[in-house]
Amino acid sequence: MKKVLLGMSGGVDSSVSAILLQKEGYEVIGITMALSKETDDTDAKAVCKELGIEHHFVDLKSEFKKYVIDNFIKCYANAETPNPCIECNRKLKFGAMFDKAKELGCDYLATGHYANIEYSNKYKQYVLKKGDAIGKDQSYVLYTLPEDMLEHIIFPLGKFKTKDEIRKIASDNNFNMVANKPDSEDICFIPDGNYKRFLEENSNIKPKIGNIVLQDGTVLGKHSGLYNYTIGQRKGLGISYKEPLFVIGFNIRKNEVIVGTKEEAYKDCAIINNINILIKDIDIENLHVKVKTRYSTKESEAILQELDDNMIKINFIEPEKALTPGQSAVFYIDDVVIGGGIIKETI
Repeated sequence: MKKVLLGMSGGVDSSVSAILLQKEGYEVIGITMALSKETDDTDAKAVCKELGIEHHFVDLKSEFKKYVIDNFIKCYANAETPNPCIECNRKLKFGAMFDKAKELGCDYLATGHYANIEYSNKYKQYVLKKGDAIGKDQSYVLYTLPEDMLEHIIFPLGKFKTKDEIRKIASDNNFNMVANKPDSEDICFIPDGNYKRFLEENSNIKPKIGNIVLQDGTVLGKHSGLYNYTIGQRKGLGISYKEPLFVIGFNIRKNEVIVGTKEEAYKDCAIINNINILIKDIDIENLHVKVKTRYSTKESEAILQELDDNMIKINFIEPEKALTPGQSAVFYIDDVVIGGGIIKETI
C-alpha cells in the first residue's frame, strides 16, 4: 500500500482530500503545520480520528516567520506587492512538509489545492496543469514546485468542477464540522485583511508623508506612506486631475507615489527573476506563451526572452495593465504550467 502525507488545515478541501485518498487505497497520514500561535488543529485531528488515520502537528512558526512574514515585510519596505501564498508553498508546504513526508517514509505528498499533475507524452515528464474547477484553479501559486518533485505530489481535488461537489462529499460522509466551513480568502496571518495595520504593528514601516507626483515631477497631493498604495490603484488617491489617474510607480529615494493616465498604466514588458522552470529541456528563448501576472487576472499572450543573471524578459503582444513588482508572472502553454518568476521591473 502506497503511503501519502496529506497537509490538513481543518478545512473542507483537505478533509475531503483525506476521504478520497483513503478510498483510493492509500495509507494516509495527516499533518497540520503550526504557523502561528493561533493555529488550531482541532478539526483536522477530528477528521483523522474519524477516518482512523495518523495525525501530526508540526511546529513551523519560526520557518513561517523567516520565509513568509519577513519576506512580506521586506517587499512592502521596497515598495513591492508580494504574494505570501507562493512563498509558503515554496518553502513550507512543498519544502519543509515534503521533507517530513520523506522522513515518515511516505511515497507522496498531497494537498487540497485545485490543480492537476499528470504524465505528459508531449513533454515526456510529469507536468503541473490547471485545476478543472471553475474559478478555483490554483496552479498560479504552485509554479515554484521543483520539476523533480511533481511525480511525488497528488492533488485529489484537481478534477472536480465545483466547490459544491467537495462540500457534498464531506456532508455525505458525515463530516458536518467541515462541510460548510467558509472559504479562506484572506492572508492567513492577517485574518482581518488589514495588511497596513499588520505592517505598522510588526515592522519598522510607519506612516511617512510624501508627494504624489506625475512622471514629470508635478506635485498633485500628499500620501501617507508608500505601503498604502499598489500599482494600478485608482481609488483613494485623494487628488484631482483633468482625467483619471492610476498609481504607476514609486520613487523610494524621494518617498514619492508616481501617478499617470490609463495609457501610462500599461507596460510592454516585464523582467522577472527567481525563475522556476517546470519543463525539462524546454527552449525559453522566443517561446510563445500565455502569462498570468496576478492570481485573479486573465492570461495575456507574450513571447519570452532569456537574459543574463537567470532572468527572463516577458514581451507582451498587447500592453499589459498594472504589472506589479513583487507579484509573480506565471506562463502557460495550453493548460500546462511552463514556469514563472517574480516581477522585478517593468518597461
